[in-house]
Amino acid sequence: MTAGSKKWLKFRLASLLAIFLILFIALLSRAFQLQVLSGEKLKTLAQRQHITTLKLHPERGMIYDRNGEKLAMSVLADSVCADPTRINDPAKVSRQIAAILKTNQSTIYKRISKPKSFCWLARKISSQQAAQVEAANIEGVFLIKEPKRFYPNGPLAAHLIGFSGFDAEGLEGLERKYDAYLKGTPEKLTWARDAKGKKLFLHVERDRFPKDEGANLVLTIDSRMQYLVESHLREAVLDKGAKGGIAIVMDPKTGEVLAMANEKGFNPNNIKRLKPYMWQNQAITESFDPGSTFKPFLVAAALEEKLVSESDMFYCENGEYKVANRVIREANRKRHGYLAVRDILKYSSNIGSAKIAEKLGREKFYAYLKNFGFGSRTGIDLSGEAAGLLRPAKNWTRVDTANIGFGQGVSVTAIQLITAMSAIANDGVLMKPRVVRGLTDKNNNPIKMYAPEMVRRVVSHETAKRMSAMLTQVVGAEDGTGNKAHIANVAVAGKTGTAQKFDFARGVYSSEKVRTSFIGFFPSENPQVVIVVILDEPQRDKWGGVAAAPVFKNIGEQILNCYKTNIRKTPEFEPQEPQNLQLVTADSSLVDVVTEYPLDDEFMMPDFKGLTIREALKLAKARSIDLHVSGSGWAVQQVPSAGSILGNERVCKIEFTMNN
Repeated sequence: MTAGSKKWLKFRLASLLAIFLILFIALLSRAFQLQVLSGEKLKTLAQRQHITTLKLHPERGMIYDRNGEKLAMSVLADSVCADPTRINDPAKVSRQIAAILKTNQSTIYKRISKPKSFCWLARKISSQQAAQVEAANIEGVFLIKEPKRFYPNGPLAAHLIGFSGFDAEGLEGLERKYDAYLKGTPEKLTWARDAKGKKLFLHVERDRFPKDEGANLVLTIDSRMQYLVESHLREAVLDKGAKGGIAIVMDPKTGEVLAMANEKGFNPNNIKRLKPYMWQNQAITESFDPGSTFKPFLVAAALEEKLVSESDMFYCENGEYKVANRVIREANRKRHGYLAVRDILKYSSNIGSAKIAEKLGREKFYAYLKNFGFGSRTGIDLSGEAAGLLRPAKNWTRVDTANIGFGQGVSVTAIQLITAMSAIANDGVLMKPRVVRGLTDKNNNPIKMYAPEMVRRVVSHETAKRMSAMLTQVVGAEDGTGNKAHIANVAVAGKTGTAQKFDFARGVYSSEKVRTSFIGFFPSENPQVVIVVILDEPQRDKWGGVAAAPVFKNIGEQILNCYKTNIRKTPEFEPQEPQNLQLVTADSSLVDVVTEYPLDDEFMMPDFKGLTIREALKLAKARSIDLHVSGSGWAVQQVPSAGSILGNERVCKIEFTMNN
C-alpha cells in the first residue's frame, strides 16, 4: 500500500469515527431529552394509550330515623359498559343489547360505533337484565357494580327525605340539604391494554385514606309515628274529598319534628314520571291564610301586654261588625252578644278577635307576630322553606288589623304555625324546629349531634299557662269548636281554623274553596306533643272542627296507646340535658351549635357487665339484641362496648366468668 493510500485510509477512519461520535452524542442527547426532560409527559401519554381510568360514584351514607330504622340506603346494582375498540360487529351487538335492556337499538349503535375505549350503555339495571347480559358473553361489553339509592319504606316520609339521582347526587329534600355529608369518596375503575388493545387487567381502586367518607344521617323522625300520621291524613283526604293535606307532629320542648306528612305522596324509588310539584314538601313551602288558628297568638299578645284578661267582655255585635268600609261577620252566620275573652276563643268569634286586635294596636300586634316567627323562615334544616307573608305594620289599615286578628290577610306555613303553637306549649319559649338529630360515621359512631336551640322567649310563663287553660276549654267544653279533638283521660288544648282561599281570578275570598285546620297539644298541663292537621279544599265537612279535629284525635290517641303509653304520667319527649357542651364550627347553612347530645337508650348498646346470663338475655330481648354468649357466671367483657350506637345488625358478644 502506497503512502497516499495509507493517508487516505487514515482520513476515512477519522471521518467515520467523527461521524460515529456525532451520532452517539446526538443519540445520547435525544435519550436524555426523552427520559429526563420529557419523561413525565411521555409517561402520561403512554398511560393514556394503555391505561383507562373511570371514576365510580361513591356509596352514600344511610339515613336513619330516631330509632335506627333505615329510611334510605345504598345497594349495589349492575351497570352496562362497553369498549367499542373491542367490538367487531356494532350492529349485531346493538341488537343483542337493545333486546336485553328493552331500549332503542339506534342509541346503542351510536354509542358503540364511536372510536373510544369506554361508554355507558345502561346504568343500574335489574338483576334479571344483568344476568342476561352476563350470559350473552359479548366481547367488549361488561358489567360494573355501582351503588344505587334505595328507600326501603317507599313513599314513607318521601317529601322529607327527598331522593338522589343516577350520579349519586342529592336532588331533593334531606338528600340534597345534606349532600355534602352523605356522599362519600369516589372509587376508580382502572383497566390496562397491550399494544394490540387486548385487555390485560381490570380492578377497582379505593382511596386507602379517604378524606371524606359519607356520613350517616340520624333524623328526629319516628318512622312508626310517621306511618300512622300519613295513614290518618290519607284517610281523611279521601273521606272528605280534599285536594290534599298536611300534618306535622312536634316535640315542643326541643323543636324536634317527630312526623311530617304531605298528601298526595310519591315513591322516591320511581321518580321518572313525577312533576316537580309532586315532590315539594308543602309543609314548609306552601303559604296560606291560617284562619282562626291565628287567634291564640293575638290573645297571647293582648294578655302579655295586660290589655285584657280571660274574663274581660267584648260586645260581638250580634254577628255583624262594620270596620271602615268592610262588614265583618261570624263564621257559619253565628250571632253573639257579649263574650268573655276565653269564650271568644272557645266559640272562635271573628268579631271578638277583631276588637281585641284593635285594642292591642297594629304596632304591638305586628311585633308579637314577628316574635312568634311569622313573616320569617323558621330556619328548619330543610331546603325550600317559604317565609310566608306578614306586611309591615305601617302598611296596615284599620280593616287589615281587624282581618289579621282572625287570620285573614296574612299567610303562614304549616311549620311556622306549629312552631309558634309549640312556643305556647313550651312555657312561652320558641324553639328552632329541626328534623336531624346528628351525623354518625360508617360504624355508627357519633360525629356530630345537634342540641335543641332556643330562639327567644315570646311570652311569659304565666301567659303561656293562661293560654293553655283557655285552649283546653276550646276542646274540653261540650260547646267548644274543638270538642271533636277530645281524647279520653287526657287534657287537650287546641284551636280550630277554617280559612277561605283567595280567588286571584276574581280578586276576592272564595266562598266555596276553604282550608280547614286544627292545631293542638297534650297533656295541656305539661305538653309533650303538638300536632297540626290541615286539609286543603275538603268537599265535605268544610269546618276545621269537623274535618281536621277528628284527625288530630285519631293521631293523638294512637301516639298515646301504641307508642307512648305512659305519656299521661311521665313525659316521654322531655329534652335531654346536653353533655360536654362545645361550640364547634359547622356549615352555617346547617347548624350553628354542635354538642355531644345523648341519644335514646333504645338506640345505644346497653352495659351488660356484671349481669348474669339470664339477666343479660332479658335485657337483650327488650332491646331486640342478639347475644353471642361464652362462659358462665357474670358478664365481664362485651363487644360492641356499652354506649355504642346500634346499627341494623343488633348483635353483642359477651364473655362470662365465675370470678366476680
